[in-house]
Amino acid sequence: MTTDAFFTPEGETFLPQPVCRGPWNPDSLHGRVVAGLLGAEVERRHAEPRLRVARMTVDLWRLPGFSPITVETRVQREGSRIRIVDAEAFAVGQSIGRASVVLLREGEQPAGEVWAPPAWDFPPPAALAPDPRPPVTNEGWQPMWESRTQGRTFGTVAQKRTWIREVRPIIAGRPLTPFQRAAVSADFASPLANSGSAGLAYINVDITLYLHRYPAGEWVGFETTDHGAADGIAMGQCRLYDEHGPIGAATVAAVAQRRRA
Repeated sequence: MTTDAFFTPEGETFLPQPVCRGPWNPDSLHGRVVAGLLGAEVERRHAEPRLRVARMTVDLWRLPGFSPITVETRVQREGSRIRIVDAEAFAVGQSIGRASVVLLREGEQPAGEVWAPPAWDFPPPAALAPDPRPPVTNEGWQPMWESRTQGRTFGTVAQKRTWIREVRPIIAGRPLTPFQRAAVSADFASPLANSGSAGLAYINVDITLYLHRYPAGEWVGFETTDHGAADGIAMGQCRLYDEHGPIGAATVAAVAQRRRA
């Protein structure tokens, strides 16, 4: 893993580094790093052994620049088996996004069997060649992850499957945790589920990540399971995996990108 982190901590603020740059606008951050930062701070401040994140919903309502970011968190509900935490990120005195996080306490697994989709038959990462570097859409943009895919992914009208491996920590000096791997990569559900023959025509405004367990190992697998769109509004969903099996799902709402003259 590279030592280039997305953010450098400085007191109570986080300084975005050049690797945070999104692929569309050289002066703004990628939404995935905002989601990852919110998730990392909720985990650091509020998670405990055997009390883990089961759901994180992130609303992305402002395209942030490279100004320092602060994160505020507040416990909204505290129970013996559930903790609900709100987190909000601020830059230049303005809110840039928020997260609602549900943490659940581990317990005994109930008896009985429940229907689940068939086992994932996608080849493991070691059996696939690394994907080529994606095209650079603005000067200075750097790929944020490593991916491995069987055949073409984007530009096709077909179910898409791929593996994603994060290559840098979210915050300098803090190891990337299993939950953070899922939190920072969950945004990939939007381009994967909402792209087709004309490329990606939607930009997501949120991310909801569900995890029944944290990923083991460095790779997170994505499989598109749903897409729907009407009147410029879309939703997309991916099932998530590690090399041992399913771990959860990521869902996004998206709006058609404005076409400039």
